[in-house]
Amino acid sequence: MENLYNILGVSPTATTDDIKKAYRSLAMRHHPDRNTHASAEVRFNAIKTAYEVLSDPQKRAEYNYSLNNRIIIDPDNEARTLWGSLFTRCGITLPH
Repeated sequence: MENLYNILGVSPTATTDDIKKAYRSLAMRHHPDRNTHASAEVRFNAIKTAYEVLSDPQKRAEYNYSLNNRIIIDPDNEARTLWGSLFTRCGITLPH
């Protein structure tokens, strides 16, 4: 699962207003009615899910706890996933 903060492009210390601002900007850009790209709907749903979790203080606290207390079994795969999500967000497709 991709990091919810990465999906919205905000830091874990972002305020509720920062999260809302990022959500609105991304939602407008990736909404299926405005964006005809094939993956727009998938991206929009990921943005919506990230906002639903991070905008609710209780859900955000639970998410932060699970994020900070997980065990990384495969650090190489974790690094590839993080870099892949960064490049994907910037519109760059990496070869597999």
